[in-house]
Amino acid sequence: MNSVMLLVVAACVFLLAYRYYSAFIATKVLMLDDSIVTPAYRCNDGTEFVPTNKWVLFGHHFAAIAGAGPLIGPVLAAQYGWGPGFMWILLGSVFAGGVHDFIILFASVRHSGQSLATIARKEVGPITGITTSLAILFIIIVALAGLAIVVVNALFKNPWGVYTLFMTIPIAIMIGLYMFKIVPGAIRSGSIAGFLLVMAAVFTGHYIPNSSWADLFTLTKNQLAIALPIYGFFAAVLPVWLLLAPRDYLSSYMKIGTIGALALGILIVQPTVNIPFTTTFVNGGGPIIPGPVWPYVFITIACGAISGFHSLISSGTTPKMIELESQARPIAYGGMLTEGFVATMALISAVVLIPGDYFAINTPPAIFAKLNMPAVEIQHLSELVGMDVAGRPGGAVSLAVGMASIFSGISGMGHLMNYWYQFVIMFEALFILTTIDAGTRVARYILQDIMGTYLYAPFKETNWVFGSLLTSVLVTFCWGYLLYSGDVASIWPLFGVANQLLAVVALAIGTTIILKISSKKSYAWITFAPLAFLSVTVMYAGALNLMMFFKRGDLLGNINGSVSVLLMILVMVTLIDCVRKWLELLKTNKPVGMNIEKHANCVIGETKPNIPS
Repeated sequence: MNSVMLLVVAACVFLLAYRYYSAFIATKVLMLDDSIVTPAYRCNDGTEFVPTNKWVLFGHHFAAIAGAGPLIGPVLAAQYGWGPGFMWILLGSVFAGGVHDFIILFASVRHSGQSLATIARKEVGPITGITTSLAILFIIIVALAGLAIVVVNALFKNPWGVYTLFMTIPIAIMIGLYMFKIVPGAIRSGSIAGFLLVMAAVFTGHYIPNSSWADLFTLTKNQLAIALPIYGFFAAVLPVWLLLAPRDYLSSYMKIGTIGALALGILIVQPTVNIPFTTTFVNGGGPIIPGPVWPYVFITIACGAISGFHSLISSGTTPKMIELESQARPIAYGGMLTEGFVATMALISAVVLIPGDYFAINTPPAIFAKLNMPAVEIQHLSELVGMDVAGRPGGAVSLAVGMASIFSGISGMGHLMNYWYQFVIMFEALFILTTIDAGTRVARYILQDIMGTYLYAPFKETNWVFGSLLTSVLVTFCWGYLLYSGDVASIWPLFGVANQLLAVVALAIGTTIILKISSKKSYAWITFAPLAFLSVTVMYAGALNLMMFFKRGDLLGNINGSVSVLLMILVMVTLIDCVRKWLELLKTNKPVGMNIEKHANCVIGETKPNIPS
């Protein structure tokens, strides 16, 4: 089968979904109202709450949600064939992930940019508030450690990549100062300058390994495991306009540009899909993912279909920066569909490989030898990229090989495959790092909210310097410790279920929101249907994980198993409390509204801010 078919089908589905389904949600279900002053203006403090151009904010939001998931998950799920992953990406993005992100962003904007846990406490009750807070805090720390491990594995002893990523930091600061302070609103010129500087960093990085600077940018795993949390700390405390927003904005459009180039490459090269619709591993026993296609394909592909981590961004930095309520549709729903398209490209890059080559890259040599599959072109591929790509599990290398082979298939570019390979590796690392910086900041907000609610009220003040610094240190230390002492095998399985459990919580809260504000209670089905499916699927996956963890018989397995049990209990309590609230709301056919209040830290001037019409 020609891979162009997958590309065209995905593009058509996403365009139709955005045009009709998201418009229905925006106008009929949520009834977005641009006359309501958003917290970016009403609470503008120049640090956390900052009105931001919608395209810059789209770039920041997309960069924050699109981490390793849409790149790595579909590649690993190709073990089951191209069919299960492709169908889940399409259906999940349209009917689950897009709805999930859209409604949580809307709810946070209406709650003055407050966190998901605060929204849960106010809209459902104190029990859901505390269970959501505890679940979120643990999940985000595990998620950050898991994503950071992928960056470490991609960048250690790789001076080209470290140099490129390092240069994006001063570039972002310069562009942030230019667009927000020197020439406010200079989006076009700032974007062009930032793009050219980032591309210059990428291409000049090629000369670093053979220069006198090589040792400076050649870091070990331990050094990277220390450097990344330090970066996360500064990303969490600096004003969003100075580093976070411009860096994510610039890297986001670089990502989108790369994916667009890959789509063009697929149209030109038209590679054949070599992995079948389904493989013999759909019933379990696979060398990459040991479990059956249900439930594991829905856990393996999270970002790209639906991811609970997105709710932390939609109720974290983005609602504090959005200018108009109507912009939630392109930023949240549109951003999710864009991520779904990225996941589709990643899946295509994997399934165009010969099955034997795909498994040779993604499994250890000892396991691959037991599969009795011929590795047809693995040696040739290794020669083209300049390194041995066999036995490098995790998805990143096979994605890079697949993308590089597509690019190099364009006439006149065959001799550049090693450059394409290195570029894609850096592209993946940049994708992940932008999620780490935004996620650290969101975790800081959540910890401040918990400590402010249950320990000491001033911690809720996001402009309290000591509170911001202390919570940032605690968050970065926790995920940094896991990063330094753990590995992918000890974190990723737990992260997969934990992430989707958070999506269950967010959909349950979204259902409550719809029952409160919508003119028709039946509209709640848009969140309740994916909630019901995901609840059963994730709980089953969690039960299978428990057997796997406790079967290990060591301390790490017992810790992972115990944490899994705790998270599943917290989510069950949350669901029960939400059902109680739903029964109460179903007693009336009229909307009961939703809180629209000023955040405790809002700084409101004497004159009304210049809100765009």
